[in-house]
Amino acid sequence: MEQRCFAQRLKEPSKFTLVAVLFVFQVVVHAQIQYSISEEQQDGAAVGNIAKDLGIDQKTLKERGFRIVSTSGESLFSVKQNDGVLYVNGVIDREEVCERITPCLVNLKIALENPLEIHYVTIEILDINDHAPSFPDSELHLEVGESALPGARFQLQAARDYDSGSNSVNHYKLSHSDNFRLEVKDRGQHGKIPILILQKPLDREMTQIINMQLTALDGGKPAKSGTMEIKINVLDINDNAPVFTKDVYSVMLNENAPVGTIVIQVNATDSDEGANGEILYSFGKNVNDNERKLFDINPINGEITVKGRLDYEVKESYEIDIQASDRGMIPTATDKSVTVKIVDVNDNAPEIEVTSFSNTIPEDSRPGTTLALISVSDLDSGLNGKVSCSVGDDKPFRLMPSSQDNTYSLVSTSTLDRERKLQYDITLVARDAGQPALSSVKTINVLISDVNDNSPEFSFSPYAFYVVENNVPGKSLFSVSAYDKDSNENAVINYQIWRAGSEGNKLTSFVNVNTENGEIYALKSFDFETVKHFNFQVLATDSGSPSLSSNVTVNVFILDQNDNVPVILYPVSANGSAEGVEEIPRNVNAGYLVTKVRAYDADIGYNGWLLFSLQEVSDHSLFSLDRYTGQIRTLRSFTETDENQHKLVILVKDNGNVSLSATATVVVKVVEPKEAFAASDVENSVKVEEEDNVTFYLIITLGSVSVLFIISIIVLIVMQCSKSTNYSSKYLQDMNYDGTLCHSIQYRSGDKRYMLVGPRMSVGSTLSHGSNRNTLVIPDRRRRDSEEVSISAFFFYKFPR
Repeated sequence: MEQRCFAQRLKEPSKFTLVAVLFVFQVVVHAQIQYSISEEQQDGAAVGNIAKDLGIDQKTLKERGFRIVSTSGESLFSVKQNDGVLYVNGVIDREEVCERITPCLVNLKIALENPLEIHYVTIEILDINDHAPSFPDSELHLEVGESALPGARFQLQAARDYDSGSNSVNHYKLSHSDNFRLEVKDRGQHGKIPILILQKPLDREMTQIINMQLTALDGGKPAKSGTMEIKINVLDINDNAPVFTKDVYSVMLNENAPVGTIVIQVNATDSDEGANGEILYSFGKNVNDNERKLFDINPINGEITVKGRLDYEVKESYEIDIQASDRGMIPTATDKSVTVKIVDVNDNAPEIEVTSFSNTIPEDSRPGTTLALISVSDLDSGLNGKVSCSVGDDKPFRLMPSSQDNTYSLVSTSTLDRERKLQYDITLVARDAGQPALSSVKTINVLISDVNDNSPEFSFSPYAFYVVENNVPGKSLFSVSAYDKDSNENAVINYQIWRAGSEGNKLTSFVNVNTENGEIYALKSFDFETVKHFNFQVLATDSGSPSLSSNVTVNVFILDQNDNVPVILYPVSANGSAEGVEEIPRNVNAGYLVTKVRAYDADIGYNGWLLFSLQEVSDHSLFSLDRYTGQIRTLRSFTETDENQHKLVILVKDNGNVSLSATATVVVKVVEPKEAFAASDVENSVKVEEEDNVTFYLIITLGSVSVLFIISIIVLIVMQCSKSTNYSSKYLQDMNYDGTLCHSIQYRSGDKRYMLVGPRMSVGSTLSHGSNRNTLVIPDRRRRDSEEVSISAFFFYKFPR
């Protein structure tokens, strides 16, 4: 016997079939494994290691309750919790387990607990050739008339083999015979059928009995076989026909005779011997299918019995043709007729017929309205055919007898309300006077037709709907629904917007309703920032005549959508961008508030909650931005190596699902402490500059007229004062001169430009706050879009006397 385990199959995929499907749902795991094992394995034979094949730790099997879940008694297999191996529990006989089913599969359910796991194991029981073919009978007797012609076929019983596949019956062999040969007919799943064929005429005077042996062999290796002895009796020619003992057969039979009742027994004889003298009884060829359903005949003793239900009202008598034939090879037959007369009994229940029936009646009908004419009848006669009819008292209807026998009128007895009861099931009971009495029941359905007596009712009153702003115009937003207790056209509802008296609510003109289904759609897109709530009236009108209507208030609440970009309040936007310039002294400490970016968002909630972040900064170590307030502060003190100008790009975004944002640019200029005391305005600075220019030209004119020495001195002074040096990062001092230094600084604040004039200062000098005596406002002639600060220093040298 070959046993294949899961691990072996992984190495030899061509020798096995493994189907493993893993389903995982929470803590329950389902897996399927298939093993193969030959039948007749001894008790305790190993089939496969389930724990190993499923990858389950063998140490946890006992703790988790590794077991076979069986619902059909004792299992053919068992598992051990110490190693997870599946063993055979007793000797397995495939034919006992699966009979003739191929393939033979045994399904097991394996369970583990904590956590719960369910695994399915399929074991295929492989067949071995442990059964030999066998015939139902060890000996078969056939009778063949000597008048049989060559080619006559005699089908034999097939041999049975409990094995399957190639181990079942494969072919047949017939011992030598001069008169017969063997033919095998393959019927697929039904096996192979042996057939004897007469190939040479028989002669009873020469041979009365022919003995043959039929052998069936299976396809096993080695093959097993079974035999059956065949004895053929050669019969004489049949030359006498059967003869009935009576010329006429007639009988009386009640129509309620139960099935199996003996009607009559016919008898015939045959003077031949053996099979030629044995009589078989059957119906004649002229007996129709209906008569065959009602009667049956015993082929051996000629008894005719009741097979079906007889009915006098259907047919009062039957004439049945009977045939008696012998068992001869060429049988002879004789026909005879049997007359069966049916006796009437009370076996028919009354019949109820509804004529002129109106299955609908308006709910506003008056009492006494006729719904239908009822007639009753019975196929029986006498008291068995006398019928009375009645109706239940729990319905608002009753039967009124008519002038004609067995005819009634069904009329209403009270007012009706369709909304309370839509239909009535009226049960009519008809009973005859037979013994025992028979009755019939018939139910008719009366529908109450509607009249328009109910107004439409809305499902809710009032309605409240929430619509997100920026809706698509023309698209359905929501729907209202009304129902009417009436039916048909009286319940067909049309919807419309009630606009009368809504002059104060202009938004009503921007909504419309589908007249058929109540869907509300907007003709415009709503803006939460403009309107947050409005209401209107919807009128529901039915299609009755006259129509009825009702209205309902619909409250619409507009929900905010993140459709507004944050707006920068400070710095002020110009030319589409928000940009501002802030000047701070160089000697500020860490935590110094440089400025605060201010912004707002027209949306609300999370859509209007703004967050600030630094998108671009020239030096991350100098400045910090508060995420929620937008305050810009210094992180540390400035040093001599720090730049004088820093550009900060601040991103302001909201908290919408799809956030919107805006940016602001803040240019921070770092100035010397004394430069912070800028004063005067632009106009004074322009005047001073113009006056200096006039003085300059007057001195030149007077000097040319006066002494050349004075002119030379003035020219030298003017030349020295007109020299200037621009500094971008810090102020430099020339250490190679001697005399008095005149120092001026130019800078910008907003749209004005200032010049600070004063004595020579060192880099570490400071200015006293609040002083503007040395500040001039000068015209901005050289202003550029990208320039923020311009500083000029002029140095005057004092010549020695």
